[in-house]
Amino acid sequence: MKRILVAAAVIRRQGKILIAQRLADKHQGGLWEFPGGKVEEAESVEQALARELVEELGIVPERSRPLIRISHDYPDKSVCLDVWEVSAFRGEPHGREGQPLRWVTPETLAGHAFPEANRPIVSAACLPSLYAISPDQLTLDALLTWADERLEKGIRLMLFRAPSLAREEYCRQAMQLLERCRKAGAELLLHGDPDLLGQVPADGLHLPAREISRYARRPVPADKWLAASVHDKAELLSAESLDANFVTISPVQPTHSHPDAPVLGWNDFARLAEKAVVPVYALGGLGESDLETAWQAGAQGVAGIRGL
Repeated sequence: MKRILVAAAVIRRQGKILIAQRLADKHQGGLWEFPGGKVEEAESVEQALARELVEELGIVPERSRPLIRISHDYPDKSVCLDVWEVSAFRGEPHGREGQPLRWVTPETLAGHAFPEANRPIVSAACLPSLYAISPDQLTLDALLTWADERLEKGIRLMLFRAPSLAREEYCRQAMQLLERCRKAGAELLLHGDPDLLGQVPADGLHLPAREISRYARRPVPADKWLAASVHDKAELLSAESLDANFVTISPVQPTHSHPDAPVLGWNDFARLAEKAVVPVYALGGLGESDLETAWQAGAQGVAGIRGL
């Protein structure tokens, strides 16, 4: 089947996201979706998105950026969804085609029934642009200071990675870090063993690449984030087979800890990100100043240890 290119928008206003319900006589009628439509010949995705938002909602986008690009095959249709985040627009959205609209919080998005192809978009809409990873071998005081500095900067997704710690001490420090995150409205992921979530009620788990192949199915509950570190297409496919919510792809650039190790560079990163069916973070020698480049390369955003 010919793959249909669709431009779609995650439209934000005052902390909420706009979704629309598909009319009953349309493909996947009755399900909720992110507004948008088919890209016509001789149109760019941005042009198509602007046209569709005027036709469907009566609004004109004023500030937007790439969010995620997903291909999906239904039994009767193949689509490529090129999704943009619209953070400013002119006009008041209303269903010009009679479709119901709803402003929802990111936390309640997953409670709505979306077409299968939209599942990664729901994750992307809920994930921030920055993913901070804790350095190993910090004292507890240094770890909490590290976290406080990043929370103060507005970072709302963290990974507690400390392979040098014994399990009991890791859990003890994770509980204190989780308390800091909860107070700031941030989310914390643990690193490594899924059983850690039975001891520390964090928001999810991040699997190192070497651990992905140990599992035949998703090792954490559906209401927790599952992330994974990947470096190539095989690891990416393995992570996706576990129904991971997102991955980090690395190393994009030389890192402080491995300055002479081979790197992907942005071109190879973009080629790998294009194959992903989940949101991806660019990792390795990057910082907040690399966000725009990462977005243009197909990333959700940037992950970092020292750079963030």
